[in-house]
Amino acid sequence: MMKRLTWFLGGAAAGIAGLGLAKRKVKEVSADLAPMQVAKKAGTRVREAIADGKRAMKAKEAEMRARMDGSVSTLADDLDDGDAVFVDGEPVEPGKVIVLRQVREERGAGGRRRRA
Repeated sequence: MMKRLTWFLGGAAAGIAGLGLAKRKVKEVSADLAPMQVAKKAGTRVREAIADGKRAMKAKEAEMRARMDGSVSTLADDLDDGDAVFVDGEPVEPGKVIVLRQVREERGAGGRRRRA
């Protein structure tokens, strides 16, 4: 009889604790899904997307202006017909290699990223 009572009380305590945790989680999620919170998050994402688009536009414009001025060139500009590109000793066909430049970003005030 004592064993059953122990298991019953243990199960009841676990159930009450689980119910309390579930209730708290439901309240947190419902607060996050309130219309004002959703609108704020959407507005923030839209502003970030617009800012990213403007940065990309300015970078592309600067790249295009540099190409028009002749102040920048690519590997493809320097190759003649019949020249070959080798990667790890193997010849590579045109369009098979993309070389990317790594951009290092620094953290500014407020935890936001700032381009270096």
